[in-house]
Amino acid sequence: MRKVPYPHPGELLLEEFLKPIGITQYRLAKEIGVPQRRIGEIVTGTRAITVDTGLRLSRFFGMSEDFWIGLQMDYDATKAKDSLAKTLAKIKPWTLREVHSGTPASQSTEADGEDSASLEQLQTLQG
Repeated sequence: MRKVPYPHPGELLLEEFLKPIGITQYRLAKEIGVPQRRIGEIVTGTRAITVDTGLRLSRFFGMSEDFWIGLQMDYDATKAKDSLAKTLAKIKPWTLREVHSGTPASQSTEADGEDSASLEQLQTLQG
């Protein structure tokens, strides 16, 4: 578990935007066309910022469309990594060759150099 929790995007909305600008949750809700309850739940951290709300907030505050959506995704991913840390540590990653063949290396008879060749092919295809 983290010593300092990753801030919920709603906390950032309240502390870095609403308070400094002096705008109420009610006013923000009216300006972006959402129920006041939605903004209240976001700033208390009980509701996530959806793509819909993120786009509205981005438009209102004159920010990139990805800003609020990205904050929420980062928050969700960090929480998931923290809660799954022990489980994720037990998962053995497969090599590229194993992924392509569907067989773990311990059961494969292919040459070791094939991983780098497959990786080069994949990189070429991706441009």
